[in-house]
This record gives sequence, structure tokens and C-alpha cells, in this order.
Amino acid sequence: MVDLSTNFLGIRSPNPFWLASAPPTDRMTNVVRAFKAGWGGVVWKTLGEDPPVVNVSGPRYGAIHGPDRRLIGLNNIELITDRPLDLNLQEIKQVKRDWPDRAMVVSIMVPCDEASWKAILPRVEETGADGIELNFGCPHGMSERGMGSAVGQVPEYIEMVARWCKAYTRMPVIVKLTPNIADIRHPARAAKRGGADAVSLINTINSMMGVDLDRMCPSPQVDGKGTHGGYCGPAVKPIALSMVSEIARDPETYGLPISAIGGITTWRDAAEFIAMGAGSVQVCTAAMTYGFKVVEEMITGLKTWMASKGYERIDDFRGMAIGNVTDWQYLNLNYVVKASIDQDLCIKCGRCHIACEDTSHQAITTMVDGARKFVVKNEECVGCNLCVEVCPVESCITLVHQTEGVDPRTGLLNNRPYANWTTHPNNPASAAFKQAAE
Repeated sequence: MVDLSTNFLGIRSPNPFWLASAPPTDRMTNVVRAFKAGWGGVVWKTLGEDPPVVNVSGPRYGAIHGPDRRLIGLNNIELITDRPLDLNLQEIKQVKRDWPDRAMVVSIMVPCDEASWKAILPRVEETGADGIELNFGCPHGMSERGMGSAVGQVPEYIEMVARWCKAYTRMPVIVKLTPNIADIRHPARAAKRGGADAVSLINTINSMMGVDLDRMCPSPQVDGKGTHGGYCGPAVKPIALSMVSEIARDPETYGLPISAIGGITTWRDAAEFIAMGAGSVQVCTAAMTYGFKVVEEMITGLKTWMASKGYERIDDFRGMAIGNVTDWQYLNLNYVVKASIDQDLCIKCGRCHIACEDTSHQAITTMVDGARKFVVKNEECVGCNLCVEVCPVESCITLVHQTEGVDPRTGLLNNRPYANWTTHPNNPASAAFKQAAE
């Protein structure tokens, strides 16, 4: 039997799948529908002070699609909730009362002064919510007002506001981090110094989706004008996964609970973030694209995979991938792989040859014994993997481990310098890392 229930900061939910703070969590009607579909929790769309903000009534979203119209990335210029604070608080209280087994976290964004935070926190706590998420990540609209990513880009502000919140509420405090920064470890460290109980990441990436070449303005456009917005969706997953891994393996934030966000569309995406240390995962774009019932596939898929691996609980594999994330200098330069083309699967399109011939190492032939045939020249192949990625037939081209060679850094055969990773202070499995984390 597989049990997907989670306990994140004492916040219990039947599964790790939470809806992120966004349009799907803006009101009771949506949240109740989500809970009925099976979502384990929600982060209520960001609350602010009264009077509420005013959103544009024109287009709020822009998108990048694949050739099949599948949504790859979504950009939005929507602000925080435009509903009265009292109405939101009433609905949060009602939903939590009706669904006590689901996680209810409330996102908050108010001006960066102590009085504003001190005023709103007791009102949120009175709803019975399980925790709060400090929105330090929104890159548009609110940042121009000195909130959102304008706070999240300054570690000192993050630490300061986190301290205020810990002083004025008993609820767990989660700091939502902006990816619009050079090194994600610095704001995470600041959140920990300020006493935050956890971090969530990533918020949306500052972006502009395109230019309307007829109107000569950015898109989406509102009455002939456009602006930068927040980018999310499947395309941002690699960025989010990298940033989560940096926090998970940093000695200064090691063990800090993480709620992962960014491009999570399938159960596999969720499993990857959990393997990288996440205690819960937040989803937005997938729900906006496919509806709330997408969580059914996520739950079924994760359970099936866990059962196949012998995992009974989320914690059985949580964080297992962290120790295998290393710095480039510790990669094994003795390791040698070569591409291999399955001739039975090859459709002779030639894409592998063109890519390798024009942009890589001229390691794939086009003719063998006078016939059109693509074969790898081992002496030229460096195992870069480009041919694998451009091939339209899955598993037609694979990388095969062949031998081990001479490390160009040392000139020695099979001198595995990467083995030092086992004792390197950045490896969570090493004694040096554990000592630094303590």
C-alpha cells in the first residue's frame, strides 16, 4: 500500500499536490471544486491591504505553444487578488472549516513596513489557516510598488520581514522566493536567518512573450500598450529544479523545508522535485491548462511509480537525488560513452547527421557501402548527446558506455578525481557537510 499523505511543517494533507497561489485559488468556488477533484491543499491567492488592487480587463495572459498547440510557457500580467480582504478571509475560514484535512496556506503581500504586517497577520490567523506564504516573488505590477520581487531581491528585507512575521503569528511562515536573482542561495539563507520555517520556489520569471509586429507593441497588449509579466509553465521546470537543488545542497540551508513550484505538469515532475528534497509541490499552469482533474493522473501516476520502486511513503525517496548533484569540477572525465544508432528503428531522416556535421564533431556517416545509412564513427564521437536529442524516434539513438580513458587534467588513466566528491564539503553525505550544516 502506498501512502501519499504529507506532513509539511505540521501541515497535513492527503497528498503532496497543492495548488499554487494564482487565479485558480482566488475564491471559495474554485478551491472547493479543487478539493473535490482531489488536491491535497491550496495556497490562497495573494491577499493585500484594502482597498484592493485593480486588474486590467484586457488580455492578462500570453503563451508560447509547441507545433501541436500544446502550451509550453505562460506569461501573466495579473496582480494579486482584486477582491476585498474581508471577503477573502471569510471564504478562507469557511473552506478550512469544511475541509479540515486539506492544507490551507494563505499568501500575503503588504507594504514593507512592520505595521502593515502586524495588522494583517492576526486577521489571517483567525481564519484557522494552516500557514502563511510571504509573496516576495511577483515580478510585475506589485514590484513597482516596492513589494513582491522588489523585496525578494534584497536578502536584508527578506530577513527583516520574516522576523516580523515570526514575531506576530504562531502560524508556520513560508517565504516564496523570486528566481529573478543571480544566486538563489542568498535569499534562502536570509529567510532562514529571519526564522522562516520553509521556503517555496520558484515564483514567476520576469519576461516578455513577444511583439505584435502589426501594432508594434508587446503582447499581450492592453489598449495598444504592453508590459513585462511573470513566466511559468513546463518551460520553467529546469530552472526551478536547479534552484531547488542549490538550496537543498547548500550547507547553510540544508534541511530547510522546501515547497517546490515551477512547471510541474505530471507525476514525474513532482517525483523529481521530491527526490530533490521538496516536501510538497505546488501546481498552477497545469491546472489552468487541463482543469482541476489533472491531479487524478498525478496521484495515480505517483502511486504506481512508488509501488514499482517499493516506496511506501513520500519520505522513502525524498531527497535521494541531492547527494548526486555536484559541481562540474567533480564530474568523472575518465567516463567515456559513444552514440549508437539502432538501424531497425532508424527512419533515415538524416537529422542526426546534419546536426553533428554542421554543429558538432562530424561523427556520423551518411553512406555505407553505397547505401544511405547513418552510422557513428567512434573515433570522432565525444558522446555529447546532441544526436539523441534531435532524433525524432525515441530510443533510436542511445549513448553506450564503452571504456574509461585518460583524464586530461592529470594525464593519468582511471584517476577518478570525482571520487573526492564523497568527502567534499558540498556533498550532503559527507562529514564536512554535516558539520557545516550543524
